[in-house]
Amino acid sequence: MGKQVCSGAMLSCTMGDTPSTLTILPTNKVNTSNMPAATIMDYVPLENILTFGMCSSPTNPVVATATTAALGVLTPMPCVPATTTPWSPGISDVSINNITTLDDSSTCDCMWAGEISIESPGQEQTNVS
Repeated sequence: MGKQVCSGAMLSCTMGDTPSTLTILPTNKVNTSNMPAATIMDYVPLENILTFGMCSSPTNPVVATATTAALGVLTPMPCVPATTTPWSPGISDVSINNITTLDDSSTCDCMWAGEISIESPGQEQTNVS
């Protein structure tokens, strides 16, 4: 049984060097543990998913350029998340405004080869299954 994810959840990216925080706007008007509840559609870069510090993905054009300039030595650069698809899988049996709710086992992919996962759901009281 997973935990409902809400605003304030802690995220990590396989290509980033620091954790990030999930930001959920109160537009759904549904809370869990007094915080806005998340859905799989809360994946917008720099609105929902904030920076992960420095990116070390060689597929990121900024990292690739810096690495080339450093004569092939991997050179991490500031992270700008590039998520283009919703979180997956979510909990399809539970929805918020007809959108699948987000649980703490879901992941989201960055187009620069990073996988974003939920380290802490932001609350511990509400289970979803």
